[in-house]
Amino acid sequence: MATMEDIAKKVGVSKGTVSKALNGAADVSETLRKTIVETAVELGYTRARRGAVRTLCIFIENMGYTRPEDFGTDIVTGFRQMAEPAGFDVRVVDLNTDLERSVPYDAYMLREGYIGALFLGLSLNDPWMRDFRTSHTPAVLYDNIVPANPTVATLGMDNNEAIGRAVAALYALGHHRIGYLSSALGSHIYQVRYKSFFNALRQNGLPDDPSLAGVSYFSSETLDMHLPRLLEQGVTAVLCSSDLLAHTVMIRCQELGLQVPRDLSIVGFDDLPFCAHTAPPLSTIRQDRLQLGKSGYYALQSLLEGVPISSLLLHAALVLRASTGPAPEKAPAR
Repeated sequence: MATMEDIAKKVGVSKGTVSKALNGAADVSETLRKTIVETAVELGYTRARRGAVRTLCIFIENMGYTRPEDFGTDIVTGFRQMAEPAGFDVRVVDLNTDLERSVPYDAYMLREGYIGALFLGLSLNDPWMRDFRTSHTPAVLYDNIVPANPTVATLGMDNNEAIGRAVAALYALGHHRIGYLSSALGSHIYQVRYKSFFNALRQNGLPDDPSLAGVSYFSSETLDMHLPRLLEQGVTAVLCSSDLLAHTVMIRCQELGLQVPRDLSIVGFDDLPFCAHTAPPLSTIRQDRLQLGKSGYYALQSLLEGVPISSLLLHAALVLRASTGPAPEKAPAR
């Protein structure tokens, strides 16, 4: 097992400088810190002592995981169900941009003694997303992608397949004008779903005019501007980028005097626990979150064993409930 002395000797600095660099001391230049961290990883340096429990980390940002109904809860459970019997200790860390700006990813992992990590809820603007381009510590990113780094893998669902199935099902119900509503495209996965929607329209020979989609960071703008615009265009079904957005759209439709699904069919994405209990129950694309957690461990284990896995995508399931039905003979005019 490599030591600080080994790192210091190879870089040509003192052991104290190595210690400062790995602990994020301000009096070590970023250039030198980067060299020391890269050398430490190259030599296989770890804070874990021989015979100690190896520690993996789950970093979570912008995602709940403490309550049974939270999206991240089952992912964390699935990961632990695989990692802990295999002899790993698993830590869950709430991530924020202040932490990411304070220390590079590799340096943080060395400092804390974590040998690999699963990341949930990162946005494209997170500082560590830049670190992942050249990082050495194995990392699995849920719903994010970093190309050309053999120590970073992508985990998720096959969104193109899933949205294709939803659009095909709506088309089979007679919907020939389908709209899409999404939160802002500031994350990789919302960009993927947006593109997948238009791909699915084309595959089914349906109109793929960009005006059939409405994208906004603010739900009020989606409800007050984009939803009415889609209805004016004669849209008879709407696919939403998340269940929360779909439920909000369904409530607004009811406030407008529209009956779901008689006047408008609605489909969400994720199959959160509340979907089966809305009025009417919400059709959605189900992500098996327990299997996502288990697969996150499989991907991370592969990286730890030197297998440069690129991506691991699971099949999603389309769950049709009472919020979808046959297309109306004539689209409602609002």
